[in-house]
Amino acid sequence: MDRAYTTLQGTVERITYVNEETQYVVARLDVPGRLDLATIVGNLPALTPGETLRLQGTWTSHKKYGDQFQVERYERVTPANLTGIQRYLGSGLIKGIGPVFAKRLVDAFGLGTLQIIEEEPARLRTVDGIGPLRLQRITAAWAEQKEIREVMLFLQGHGVSSAYAVKIFKAYGQAAIATVRANPYRLARDIYGIGFKTADRIAQNLGIPKDSPLRAQAGIVHVLHALADEGHVYVPEADLLREAETTLEIPRELLPEAIADLATEGEIVAEELPGGARGIYLTPLHVAEEQVARRLADLLRAPRIPVRIDVEKALEWVEGVTRLHLAPQQREAIRMALGSKALVITGGPGTGKTTILRCIIQILEKKGVRMHLASPTGRAARRMAEAAGREAVTIHRLLEWSPQAAVFQRNPHRPLETDLVIVDEASMIDVPLMNSLLRAVPLTATLLLVGDADQLPSVGPGTVLKDILDSGRIPAVRLTEIFRQAERSRIVLNAHRVNRGEFPDVSRPPRGQESDFHFLPEEDPQRLQQLIVDLACRRLPARYGLEPVEDIQVLTPMHRGVIGAAQLNAALQAALNPTLAGRAEVMRAGRVFRVGDRVMQIRNNYDKEVSNGDIGRITRITPEDQEVTVRMDGRAVTYDFSELDELTLAYAATVHKSQGSEYPAVVFPLHTTHYPMLQRTLLYTAITRARRLLVVVGTKKAVALAVKNDASQRRFSRLTDRLVGSDRGEGENRRSLTGSESPG
Repeated sequence: MDRAYTTLQGTVERITYVNEETQYVVARLDVPGRLDLATIVGNLPALTPGETLRLQGTWTSHKKYGDQFQVERYERVTPANLTGIQRYLGSGLIKGIGPVFAKRLVDAFGLGTLQIIEEEPARLRTVDGIGPLRLQRITAAWAEQKEIREVMLFLQGHGVSSAYAVKIFKAYGQAAIATVRANPYRLARDIYGIGFKTADRIAQNLGIPKDSPLRAQAGIVHVLHALADEGHVYVPEADLLREAETTLEIPRELLPEAIADLATEGEIVAEELPGGARGIYLTPLHVAEEQVARRLADLLRAPRIPVRIDVEKALEWVEGVTRLHLAPQQREAIRMALGSKALVITGGPGTGKTTILRCIIQILEKKGVRMHLASPTGRAARRMAEAAGREAVTIHRLLEWSPQAAVFQRNPHRPLETDLVIVDEASMIDVPLMNSLLRAVPLTATLLLVGDADQLPSVGPGTVLKDILDSGRIPAVRLTEIFRQAERSRIVLNAHRVNRGEFPDVSRPPRGQESDFHFLPEEDPQRLQQLIVDLACRRLPARYGLEPVEDIQVLTPMHRGVIGAAQLNAALQAALNPTLAGRAEVMRAGRVFRVGDRVMQIRNNYDKEVSNGDIGRITRITPEDQEVTVRMDGRAVTYDFSELDELTLAYAATVHKSQGSEYPAVVFPLHTTHYPMLQRTLLYTAITRARRLLVVVGTKKAVALAVKNDASQRRFSRLTDRLVGSDRGEGENRRSLTGSESPG
């Protein structure tokens, strides 16, 4: 029996689900004469609460959700009554008009409100609270919305979700449609969130053939960027060709010419590798890697600012001031720091890195040495400041990032005014950031890098700290002794056991004895998810007095799956911050954000001074201004609704995203369903994120698999080779710098 094809008209009450890729929407429609709201489903791009729609489609019955209206075609209808106009304007569609001003406008102008905004906007000044600035914002936003709608209609026909239409319009303005027609592959490079496949779909719809040289070049650049996101600085040419041919279905014969053209245009660099093969770099990464090696070599060659220090007397003095008895390893590290031009201090938790730093700082401050302390992220910089007892900032703030010029203002032409730069959490620094840092450090200064080389490498490309250590080019101290206070911590002891390839001690502590490390077994993934939620929301706060959102972080090896970050976030948000009447929320990219939510930045945004992995709390959502305010590291950061794909919920996070952070308490699931990610480095990193309490939940088999798997994914980098090569002809100097004794 055929389903009845019918027409439905009503006002969008709310949107309950949006798939940003397909624009499949589930919404609730207020239909005149109907007692309850109608559920409508279908592809409805750029839908806004308060809009009036005329829909054509069929009624269907869903087993779980009941009657639904499946939309086949639809058109927007200008709201015909005062309630519809008020809700339409108050929905947040137009910046500057929220529910309050929507009511004032409708009260003032009635059914002619929309026409007046369109044709006689100056009359809005007669409404209380609308001055020149608000009027300017409203008229500009109204005009922008009209243009964005045109862009949306064009993009909708070519498979692009409305979520990206605003970004595309902001990037290209009125030239958006012309720009996309001329070269749709630009979208993959210029618009965060649009990848090659989406751009390729638009290109195919616009008639660009699959064997187009333009497509081949764009595909190669896409593969290089994708592999850089996985941590590679370059890609062996054979791997690049194979990936482009198989994944993107680009004919093999087109690729060599595309590589040659890109190299000629300066977008990539093809460099010969040992053995005769070639490595293909994105040009900025090639420049950064070369300059890091060159700048480190120049730093080591340059004379240091003379500071007269009797090292042994300085050690006695600092022990007296701090009332510490320094261990031989710590004394040696301080000796080397006071005598070297550059030094790496590396070691696991409880090995005394912080004590060494404090002593070095106190000795050199006494001598009037100018110094700067920095770390890759705001959270790590704050911890460094607390530990060192003096100001520490992010590397980006140290180098004075300028959003307007999109450059660091500290560089070789305007270097830092300093004698010593100390950088903590150095394992997090990628090649581009290290290049920017070294360019700003004056050659007469001393560089001290502190970090744990056994942790996961940086989120960005490269393995900078490991490469520097492997080169032997810079003197280094590897701390191995665990100090007495840390020996009482099972977190510290188990971290070192795992790092040595030993199974951690997961036994229950004796009755009545407190422990900071616990293991709870659970085989079933669904029950494991419920256990995690119960621990984070009820059991740990009740027993340890922890605040669930601020103090407890759930870490997980993977993003997907029942015990992956995405589903854990949904479950934890539902338990800790559910929908409540009066609590503001906004839906973007299929996620709901609410005031009070714990959120994480998932890309570097230098303009906002936030880094990939930074965590904050949503303090305000203002539909009127289409803005979300997040409190991060003690300051307010504002996001436009169109920028919310840079945020994700952070009740749970992957271990990779936790680098550089410490949390009072960590709940860490480890299960055999995480098999692809079960590595020793990942387990070690997860354990070292917990400061006061760690609860591992899952299976001992998964723990054993992780401990045994010491094969971390190889990253393609030539920094070690370049550092070694930069030292040719300086054998004597190299021997003195890398020996156990500090240089004389």
